[in-house]
Amino acid sequence: MKLLLDRGDVDPNRPDVNNRTPLGCAAFEGHEGVLKLLLDRKDFNLDRPDINDRTPLEWAAVRGHKRVKLLLKRGNVDLNHPDKSG
Repeated sequence: MKLLLDRGDVDPNRPDVNNRTPLGCAAFEGHEGVLKLLLDRKDFNLDRPDINDRTPLEWAAVRGHKRVKLLLKRGNVDLNHPDKSG
């Protein structure tokens, strides 16, 4: 992952078919190493919602991952972003 992120032509905000970014996928799956790599960067949207309007923070919390702390340490996370369910 680090090799990809170090390339100048890779967009860390590019979403998949569900509008989930690499950060959202890492939060969903609980991949701590990937989260750390992405959170060290400043060129991505930390709160970009997916197709269900769920943010990476919400996915980490819903899935019960301890990685929520990593996202909260960043300091600029939207804690009140509603998903499609409100």
